[in-house]
Parts: sequence; C-alpha cells; structure tokens
Amino acid sequence: MSLSRLDRFARAIDAVNARVGDFSNWIYPILMLVIVVNVVSRYGFNRGFIEFEEIQWHLYSVGFLLCMAWTYARNEHVRVDIFHANLTPRGKAWVELIGCLALLLPFTISVLWFSVPYFIQSVEFNERSEMPGGLPARYVIKGFLTIGLLMLTAQGVSVAIQNALFLLGYRRD
Repeated sequence: MSLSRLDRFARAIDAVNARVGDFSNWIYPILMLVIVVNVVSRYGFNRGFIEFEEIQWHLYSVGFLLCMAWTYARNEHVRVDIFHANLTPRGKAWVELIGCLALLLPFTISVLWFSVPYFIQSVEFNERSEMPGGLPARYVIKGFLTIGLLMLTAQGVSVAIQNALFLLGYRRD
C-alpha cells in the first residue's frame, strides 16, 4: 500500500469515528431527559420504573463506548502531560506510535478477542434483564461494547499510521 493510500485510509477512519462521535453526543441530552423523567416519577409520583434505571446505564454506556475513538482522535484522552508537553513534535510522534503499537492495540485486540464471543453467546441465549420489567435484549449493550472497541482499535491504527507517516516526513501535521 502506498503512503498516500495509507494516509487516505487513516483519514477515512478519522472521518467515520468523527461522524459517529458527533452523532453519539446526542445520546447525552436523551440520557438527561430519561434521568429527569425517572426522578420526577419516583419522587413526584412515588412510582419507580426499572426500565428507566436500566435505560440510563445503557445510554451512558453506549455514549461512552461510541465516543472513545472520537475522543482519542481529537487528542482529548487522558495522558501524562508532564512528560508529553516537553517533547518535540518528533518525540511526541514516537511516543504516540510506540504507545499505539505496544499498549493500545494489544489491549483493544485482546479485549475484542473476549468481547466478540461474549456478545455472540448473549445473542444466542437471547439474554435479557434479570429484573422483572427490565429491558429485553441485553445483547444490544454487549454489541455496543464490541463496536466501541472495534472503533477504538481502528482509531489506534489510524493514529499509528499518521505518526509513522509524520516520522517518515510524509505528513506535516
């Protein structure tokens, strides 16, 4: 694969993750609405709903899982800036490249290795909430775990490609 194709591939991953991340940000206003409805029904009408409790953690989880790659692509993830801030651009690129190849990608791939069968087993079992009146299709949230990890893995590949291209002198940013 040529360097320009690698660059286009990395930018395509960035674009997909940016679109998913921008869309996923709308989950949080919906989550806030569900929380407000749940609080009002519980304390205003003395009526609690298991469905609202479960949909809250489902929405929070989906938002978090779908925004991991977007956050990483925007370079807004947690890092130890005391070391990173004082590095040259080439030094930062080396840290990112080594971090992706030695830490991020092995971690996400190993978790994916276990999450895919976890999701498939949940689908086959038609797993649902254990609570009476809880949400059906528990496998949906487990599917989002797999999707979020796939997106983060792809973003790690993109970041590794972009930093390698920078170190080779192909990219300026």
